[in-house]
Amino acid sequence: MTDRKELLGHLACFTAYTIFGINMVTCKDLAGSHILSPVGLFCLRALGAGVLFWLVSLFFPHEKVEKKDFLKMFVAACLGFLCPQLTFLTALPQITPMTCSILSALTPIYTMFIAAVAVKEPITPQKAGGVLLSFAGIVFLILNSTGNGSGGASNSLPGIILMIFNGISFALYLGIFRPLIQKYSVVTFMKWIFLFTSLATLPFSARELLNLDWCQFNGHLGADLAVLVLGATFISYFLLPIGQKNIRPTLVSMYNYCQPIVATAISIGIGMDTMNWQKAIAALACMAGVVLVSFSRKRGDIKQSPTP
Repeated sequence: MTDRKELLGHLACFTAYTIFGINMVTCKDLAGSHILSPVGLFCLRALGAGVLFWLVSLFFPHEKVEKKDFLKMFVAACLGFLCPQLTFLTALPQITPMTCSILSALTPIYTMFIAAVAVKEPITPQKAGGVLLSFAGIVFLILNSTGNGSGGASNSLPGIILMIFNGISFALYLGIFRPLIQKYSVVTFMKWIFLFTSLATLPFSARELLNLDWCQFNGHLGADLAVLVLGATFISYFLLPIGQKNIRPTLVSMYNYCQPIVATAISIGIGMDTMNWQKAIAALACMAGVVLVSFSRKRGDIKQSPTP
């Protein structure tokens, strides 16, 4: 049964981050259209997913949330959604895309240390080696991918600090809130998470959304918006807590490396990038790192080990 749950967790995380990777490509046109500001687009994404989660919850048994857990869910919404998105949107104009990608790739390293403290997830040599191998692979992939140049941009210290905080914020979400996620169903947890996220972002984008001309979302832009809200938000964030329930926080964060691999593969497929041996080696290193972490010893394994 445990193996089945872990397999379900792996499949859920892999699918969620694969969709995120697809969204990295499909969302470029949507972001470049300037129909909405980045904050407005994030708010629309949160509102859309929130409405969908509340609608879906009508078809599930009602689950009462303890009053003490509402504050925890609000903090989870801030650390897991609001802070990472806003810091990313603020930092992106201040640093190069390459720097942004590399700093984002530090999240599993942060998660490994935070999980060791928060949920006593042991740091073994195999786990540390796996995380570092995947990190090295993803940095190698970024350095050898087309379109990661500075484009005339430079790196500012505030932008770098914001991206570091971005990774630590999401790592805290993964490392601290697993017990809360395991306590409630996915639908109950996520409907409140997206409600709190929407309420927090509405003051910054309400006027923009009220004045929005929806007719501008025609053709492929409408399809891109559907992918963003339905795929990369509702479906992905339905799957991600399933992974968080069934596999360790560090392993969940390792699937973050699927995003650039999938995005690069799609870019190669549509002619935006080219395949070479460096990219193949980088992708293999990332996958090998995930396998190493997956088979590293858990806290239960260490407790059951006989003492010499």
